[in-house]
Amino acid sequence: MVNNENLELATFGSGCFWCVEAIFQRVNGMQKVVSGYSGGHIKNPSYREVCQGTTGHAEVCQLSFDQKVVSYEELLEVFWQTHDPTTLNRQGADVGTQYRSAVFYHNEKQRELAEKYKKQLETAGIFKSPIVTEIVPYKIMYPAEEHHQNYFNQNGSQPYCSIVIQPKVLKFKKEFKDKMVSDSK
Repeated sequence: MVNNENLELATFGSGCFWCVEAIFQRVNGMQKVVSGYSGGHIKNPSYREVCQGTTGHAEVCQLSFDQKVVSYEELLEVFWQTHDPTTLNRQGADVGTQYRSAVFYHNEKQRELAEKYKKQLETAGIFKSPIVTEIVPYKIMYPAEEHHQNYFNQNGSQPYCSIVIQPKVLKFKKEFKDKMVSDSK
């Protein structure tokens, strides 16, 4: 049983929220993963509005995690390694400001850790291009429509899932075996 005092929130945008959700649902210590929209100027946006690119929102996943099981630092490691933080407003074939790479920090410690990790990656020259991930304060996250929640687990045979999401999940499983839920699909 999880002690609610151990729960913390993290909010990441790293492309299509279906992909982000599929990865983080498989992280040990995750209590809840909610797909939604954050960082924009429109209240209660719809998926259709966000996809038009005029709301300012990014597709994000908000994670509720047990910090006694998985640390924020470990979540940052998964975040940075499961998407391309060097492509502005794009992840693969998904293009638009809603697909930008972003860390929406919930407190100063998260901000410091995200900036430190980003700087370490830049200093180490891990990526050939500059990192464009924004690190900004969290304000609000609007949950996406219900049919977007738990999408990969419910629609794994859909073409987008099998072509785009499945390879990301397999890469995650290979690179993060030690962080996976033991009964992950």
